[in-house]
Amino acid sequence: MSQARAVELSYQDGVRAVELARESVTAFVERGQREDPGSMRDAFYNRTGAFVRLKSTRGRGRLRGCAGSYRTDDQLGHAIVDAAIGAASSDSGGSEVESGELDTLQVSVCVVEDVMLTDDPVADIELGRHGVAVNYGSTHGWLYPTVPVKNDWSAQQFLSRTCRKCGLSPLAWQDDEAVVTLIDGQVYRERPDGGSVEEL
Repeated sequence: MSQARAVELSYQDGVRAVELARESVTAFVERGQREDPGSMRDAFYNRTGAFVRLKSTRGRGRLRGCAGSYRTDDQLGHAIVDAAIGAASSDSGGSEVESGELDTLQVSVCVVEDVMLTDDPVADIELGRHGVAVNYGSTHGWLYPTVPVKNDWSAQQFLSRTCRKCGLSPLAWQDDEAVVTLIDGQVYRERPDGGSVEEL
């Protein structure tokens, strides 16, 4: 069952999404404030979810935070702000981002275009296109669509890693009680060399 979002960003929209996430992280870390999206581009008034991922460019480039939601009634601009704050805070599972780290963070944003519940995730997943969310009772977890490509995972490995991320058995996705959602989204990030934004 698909729940159409009809959200598709232009490249310039994607650039602005990353800029807004960066501004939101900075406002939260440096001043403890929530960034106001202000006057937004038309696409940012769509009601859909977003995820923000913060990666350190130091050393091995560890993940500093990742947060967001594919289920929201908020406008996209506000969803990006909320996700950015979540990624920079200790709520994302790690330590809170500090001001001295801001210049060494790579910011990426995944904007949700569509979500699909699936009874056959191995057959339905398109690696590189779909993110995955697994819900099992009160436990849930998700992974970005770019993660399996970067790590050369199969669909089964992608599902198992998503389960492990939220503390479930690697095979929990096969259980009848598990709800697997495929997240179709556009991913934009700051280039590692500090250059312009790129779409993945």
